[in-house]
Amino acid sequence: MASSSQASRAVPNLAFRGLRGLRSPGEFAAAVRKAAREVGEQVSCDARYIGRVEAGEIRCPNYAYERVFLHMFPGLTLSDLGFTAREQVRGGRRRPHAPAHPFCPFDGNSDSDIDEESDVLRRAFMTSGSATVAAASLGFGLGSAPGRPGPGISGSVPDQRRVGEAEVSAVEEAVRRIRLLDDRHGADGLYRRAAQPLRAAYALLDAGTTARASTAGRLHAGAGELAISVGWLAHDSGRFDDARSHYAEALATARVAGDPALEAHAFCNTSFLARDAGRHREAVRSAQAGERAARQLASPRLLSLLSLRQAGGWAGLGERAGCEQSLSRAHSYFDRGASDADPEWMSFFAEPELEALQAQCWAALGEWSRAARHARRAAALQDRRFTRNLALYRAELAADLARAGAPDEAAEAGHQVLDLLDGVQSSRIQSMLSDTARVLLPQRRTEGVGAFLDRHAETLRRA
Repeated sequence: MASSSQASRAVPNLAFRGLRGLRSPGEFAAAVRKAAREVGEQVSCDARYIGRVEAGEIRCPNYAYERVFLHMFPGLTLSDLGFTAREQVRGGRRRPHAPAHPFCPFDGNSDSDIDEESDVLRRAFMTSGSATVAAASLGFGLGSAPGRPGPGISGSVPDQRRVGEAEVSAVEEAVRRIRLLDDRHGADGLYRRAAQPLRAAYALLDAGTTARASTAGRLHAGAGELAISVGWLAHDSGRFDDARSHYAEALATARVAGDPALEAHAFCNTSFLARDAGRHREAVRSAQAGERAARQLASPRLLSLLSLRQAGGWAGLGERAGCEQSLSRAHSYFDRGASDADPEWMSFFAEPELEALQAQCWAALGEWSRAARHARRAAALQDRRFTRNLALYRAELAADLARAGAPDEAAEAGHQVLDLLDGVQSSRIQSMLSDTARVLLPQRRTEGVGAFLDRHAETLRRA
């Protein structure tokens, strides 16, 4: 939802409206999603998004939508589609009359690859002072009025104020922004800052004053997805107890709302966390529980990911047969392709992730050369814009090569990870790289290994 100042400046995008022709916004949105699948993107396009583009509220699409639109209309440029050049949209980052915020980690230069698509979204992440999702949408700080406090916070949402489209949209956009920032920068610098909008989202839920049932359902789903996203930031930055708590909160929200999609997501992440924490039996059981919830949906890709989570658990237990059976199911589901029922959060799950998760399974079973082949393919296939995953896949490759008896190649992969770490903060990746350095230490005299070890040590000293 655009602010009043944005709406007053918006110029309708008549060129884009013309391209829609006689199709309804919903029909056109379906065509956009279909085109996205054709080029390996996953966008959550709906009639509301099309309406915002046509109204001129979105002056330039993000990179995923840009690729999709140019695929749909070959030979046309963004200008032909009625959009403004990206460099003009970004300009000086701050509009002439916009207030300066001394600390706004989710805006401005913190992420140069995410476009300015929503004033609500930007305000939702202005954590200076008392601004949060609720404050941005409702126009007040959480501590400014009496009422029941949300979980873990002292502020509240006034009981007399109804939660509507603007508030729910702000929560949903908060989830998207966290995922995009994590894709590019990793979790370490984001976790603490993401906790505030999460508290605000649950304060909105606690108010219990949604205008209609559909809004309440979206708010529950949005709050649960936000809990999972914040849990993932905790997970990836090594805060396993915090992650477990956030995932449990999301699962409870799913159960209260009767939301199988959210339940499947919560169990999927719980399984991943359990595997990383060495609780491999729990990893298998959580993935199986997620699979039961996911069967109520029509998403083979979700079932594929849950099968891979089971495979990872079986591998950790040393159960090769169970691992191979789960991998076989994962491939079978994956080969059915994407569908409109695939959850938005699964945009990361494409062939690179499929390869990377297989690499992790074979590594757990001690088949390092086989693991390295999959990790190499994951890194080769990964979109270079998603820096965090590219660094992760290369770190996995370095670890596998080091143990497979290829120290020079491992050192080279390690250098590539170090090249990316200036823009990525992930304790998971740093831990993997340190482990690789320990494995390579006895081979310091090998050509290339010493240089990597020296560079890695210098990076640790600067940290």
